Formats: sequence, C-alpha cells, structure tokens
Amino acid sequence: MRREPVTAYVALGANLGDAVQAVRQGIEALRALPDTQLVRSSPLYRTAPLEASGPDYINAVAEIATRLGAPELLAQLQAIEARAGRERPYRNAPRTLDLDLLLFGSARLASERLTVPHPRMNERAFVLVPLADIAPALVTPAQLEAVAGQRIERVA
Repeated sequence: MRREPVTAYVALGANLGDAVQAVRQGIEALRALPDTQLVRSSPLYRTAPLEASGPDYINAVAEIATRLGAPELLAQLQAIEARAGRERPYRNAPRTLDLDLLLFGSARLASERLTVPHPRMNERAFVLVPLADIAPALVTPAQLEAVAGQRIERVA
C-alpha cells in the first residue's frame, strides 16, 4: 500500500566553499529524492553564524511532498550532506552543506537521531524568515519578533 505524501520542510545552510552554489545544489538534490517532489524553496539569505564560528552562512528553506517516512528522509538528507563533503568534527562546526528536517507533516517525533519539529527552529531567524516566505501560516509575527535581533539579509 502506497502512503500518502507528507508535506515536510527542510532548512539548508552552508558556510564553507561556494556556499551559494552548495545551497542551490542542495535544493536540486531534494528535487531528485525518491518518492519526493520539491514544492517550492525560499530565496537565499546571508546570516551571521549563530552559536558557531566561521564565515557567514547562506540559508534557505524548501518545502517538499514526500512518501518517505521521517527516518528514511533523514537518511536521505544525511546522504546529500555526505556527498557535499559534510564533516562533523565538532558541534556547530562550519559546514559545506547542512540539511535539517524542520517539520514532517503534523508529526511529533523524539528519538536519539531525530526530533520533529526541529527543537531549535523557533530560535533561529535563518529558519523562520525563509520559512515565512514559503509558508507564512506556519510562522507568527511573535516568532519573527523574537529573532529580530539576528542579522539576516536576502541574497540578490
């Protein structure tokens, strides 16, 4: 029996190498996932590292419709990161590509490998601003106000 597609949101970010190209390639990699359709993606944003060091990040959020389960989707996202040369030498290290599963339909999941909704998404302008671009009903003015002090600018 084929499962119905679930709407999921994925945050993309990079701050090593050609970060703009890395995020664009990450969006294209989402389009190529099995049993998944890229619905839309936000504009790209430049943001200062948050709880991290290194150069500015390029960030975006993509909406997908997928028939994959959340654990399978997470594995696919991590495979995309690995193909982009992602290394994890320490927590919040600079990265060639980072893909975070923000929301997976209305699911609430908490395991060692995956927590959905993403536990820190409401603390991050680099998630909330692009998410509001593509899914304004999911982000409240109060949430945006809470992150208004974080530097974020749209990339031309």
